[in-house]
Amino acid sequence: MTAPAGRDARPLVLLLVGALAACSPSGAPPASAAATAPLALPLKEGSLRFAVIGDSGTGDAAQKDIARLLVEWRAEFPFELVLMMGDNLYGRDDPRGYREKFEEPYRALLDAGVRFHAALGNHDDPKQRFYEKFNMGGERYYTFKAPRGGVRFFALDSNYLDKEQLQWLEKELRAAGEDWKICFFHHPLYSSGKKHGPAEELRAVLEPLFRKHGVDVVLQGHEHFYERMEPQHEIHYFISGAAGKLRRSNIGKSGITARGFDQDLHFMLVEIAGDEMYFQTISRAGKTVDAGSIKRPPEPRNS
Repeated sequence: MTAPAGRDARPLVLLLVGALAACSPSGAPPASAAATAPLALPLKEGSLRFAVIGDSGTGDAAQKDIARLLVEWRAEFPFELVLMMGDNLYGRDDPRGYREKFEEPYRALLDAGVRFHAALGNHDDPKQRFYEKFNMGGERYYTFKAPRGGVRFFALDSNYLDKEQLQWLEKELRAAGEDWKICFFHHPLYSSGKKHGPAEELRAVLEPLFRKHGVDVVLQGHEHFYERMEPQHEIHYFISGAAGKLRRSNIGKSGITARGFDQDLHFMLVEIAGDEMYFQTISRAGKTVDAGSIKRPPEPRNS
């Protein structure tokens, strides 16, 4: 059994297509930030479109800024899912907390039928798994097939990665017949963060399963910044943990960082069409701070 982490094979080709803009400090965003940067995603017919947020549940003005941007960008990029990387509710975890830190900030998205899927963070009460709007099915870890795009998601509980969860994960990965396998959870296996850094014990037990069963992409939170790693063992790792809290200037020097952004809040937009996954990361000022695409060849990866 692996201890809780910091509670406080298919080759993939990365094709960078985006440029990075200078980012504003974490003051108030412009009134209509969505118009600041063009959409870098192709909007292909029949594609899967989703957003990624992490460490969001503060209930303060910063979280609401990102929520408003999500609504504005959805008018141009109509995503149907939002993946939550954990720390969904800071502080009180009662009906008022759910209302102030989730339902009210994201009311427009919820009313539009956008479906949220949450993973548990170290600040989250495990009882969140019973909250209907987090769509966890009463489980600490779970899997679901995306409505289109040949994608299966696996939400893990990185707070307590016991033998039972590992056995479940291997069984589900082995049985998955979808082209894309995407895992998301809270504690990052790779990180250049000065405060937390990588969860190496988790990596030692999870990454062999990811490699063995052809996981393509891993999405994580916990670090209050954005980081995209250079592919590790042909797996693409992202940290998206600043949709409500920011740890400014916390990305240290590292040989694994492909792109990092720690000067303001952000969120991610993702599109999957066939063997390509496109991503665009947008700051609270409405600037594109990273964009690109991942191509997943059909041949199996050598494990």
